[in-house]
Amino acid sequence: MEIEASPVETLSTLAAADPQRVAEEALARVNGNASRNSYLTVDQIWTRDQATRLTQRANDPKQLLYGLPIALKDCFDLEGFVTSSGSRFYARHNSSVTSDSWVAGRLKAAGAVITGKTHMQMLAYGITGENRDYGDCVQPADPTSLTGGSSSGSAAAVQEGSAVAAIGSDTGGSIRAPAALCGLAGFRASLGVGDWRGGAHLAASFDTIGWLCRDLRDLPRLAQALFDLPSSAVVLGPARISLLSGRMLEDCEPAVLASIAAWKERLLSSSALVNEVQPEFFSESYSIYAPLQASEAARLHTGFFDEFEPAIADRLRWGASLNAEEVADWRAKHQAFLRNMNALLERTDFLLMPAVPLARLVGGEDQTAARPRILSYTTPGSLAGLPAVVLPGKPGLQLLAARGHDARLLEFAAKLGNVLAAEQA
Repeated sequence: MEIEASPVETLSTLAAADPQRVAEEALARVNGNASRNSYLTVDQIWTRDQATRLTQRANDPKQLLYGLPIALKDCFDLEGFVTSSGSRFYARHNSSVTSDSWVAGRLKAAGAVITGKTHMQMLAYGITGENRDYGDCVQPADPTSLTGGSSSGSAAAVQEGSAVAAIGSDTGGSIRAPAALCGLAGFRASLGVGDWRGGAHLAASFDTIGWLCRDLRDLPRLAQALFDLPSSAVVLGPARISLLSGRMLEDCEPAVLASIAAWKERLLSSSALVNEVQPEFFSESYSIYAPLQASEAARLHTGFFDEFEPAIADRLRWGASLNAEEVADWRAKHQAFLRNMNALLERTDFLLMPAVPLARLVGGEDQTAARPRILSYTTPGSLAGLPAVVLPGKPGLQLLAARGHDARLLEFAAKLGNVLAAEQA
């Protein structure tokens, strides 16, 4: 059955609507991509029951997500369901959980109607949206293109309209890549914001939580609901934007360069001060990040490597093979990277750069070379634990701020959302 495209509605419009009607409309769009796998777990009776219970209560204005259909990435526990982390082995090995993760609990407290648990790359250890066990996740809007990963189903759920927003996690780019490739807005919080209780880690030194949605203007509300992040009290003058340039962009496809030019023009028309930077130390980010991530992931999945798809199993074996001296050396290089990044961010408010160097990932093609290409752009922010917003485009870009400056970043992104809305009106 052909799935009708999602209507463009704001969170405030939907929050004022009947939760049961909104839930039914959302459920009608579930798994609307050609691979029919936006979600790994859906229980429509359970979701309808959530909406019914909300309808029986008066709309509480303190519930920022009242009646909104929200999708949850399947690395976060949801009471009564099994958490698979995108692996059939863990789907069989794990039992149904008896309590919510911190994330799911926050969603329920905010009045969200959870539509299901979304597709994800196995163990969250990938950036393309491929999955041997559950099939590759393709975009509802373009069945020839992968969503990107690892928050693949979360992006698909928002794009197909079965969720108005979706929870993702981002270790090395797992919110930023799918948001950028699917034309969505995204937000990854600073490292340490939120609580990972009931969440399956990949590499705790880098794991962050965040959102995917359609409209930049919705991100502050979503962040407040999940993280209790207040609006920024900082009064900004003209924003200082450092734009990545030079050799760092040589690997970017023409569509990415066009997206940079379009967003640069929007920033300049919004009175932002834009300067170009060429941080040479960014070229080291992937080589520093990869062994540290692999070492931490290997410890979490010890004894089970053979249960996972070969590429992931190989990364885990490599991580397990690194000795303490090697890991300590990479940790020292990580600290040097942090010092350079902190120095860069002392001179600017925000850093604008590609989230991905390519416009699309073609389904069915070998994506082995795409992974390091994408991670070379996402891992600078990952190593530094920075908050990031994906500015929608074809493809989208990432806007980064200093760690802990989440509220300021979200406020500025919402202003850019107004610029984009006016442009599209």
